[in-house]
Amino acid sequence: MIENITHAGRVLATLLRTSYHEHGIKFFTPDDFSQQLAYMNRPQGYVIAPHVHNAVLREVQFTKEVLFIKSGKVRVDFYDDEQNYLESRILYPGDVILLAFGGHGFDMLENSEIIEVKQGPYAGDADKTRFQPVPDEQIIIKD
Repeated sequence: MIENITHAGRVLATLLRTSYHEHGIKFFTPDDFSQQLAYMNRPQGYVIAPHVHNAVLREVQFTKEVLFIKSGKVRVDFYDDEQNYLESRILYPGDVILLAFGGHGFDMLENSEIIEVKQGPYAGDADKTRFQPVPDEQIIIKD
């Protein structure tokens, strides 16, 4: 299953559940996203030709993150750009999520291992603005 979490017509995140299966290659992100997310399912013997990537000047204004849930159970909370809480999802082992816009926070519901991929270089404290999480009693889980 693939799901786009949106707010005010803008994609906040793309969630690729571990149960998703399709043949071939499928990109889930628009071409203008600075981080691309795709799924490939290729048969034995399929060859991807060796290649190098060319130097292409790109401008990145917002960090996009891709998280792969290796183990455990994680709640992701979504916020708009003004830090207003919107809704939450539960992530399970094998799920992949691209965080594109808006805010987000996480609560480890079990011991969890997460692999994170994002653009660099990391800008330290200038890279993000931290704020208070939504109180537990206001959590709205959509699945």
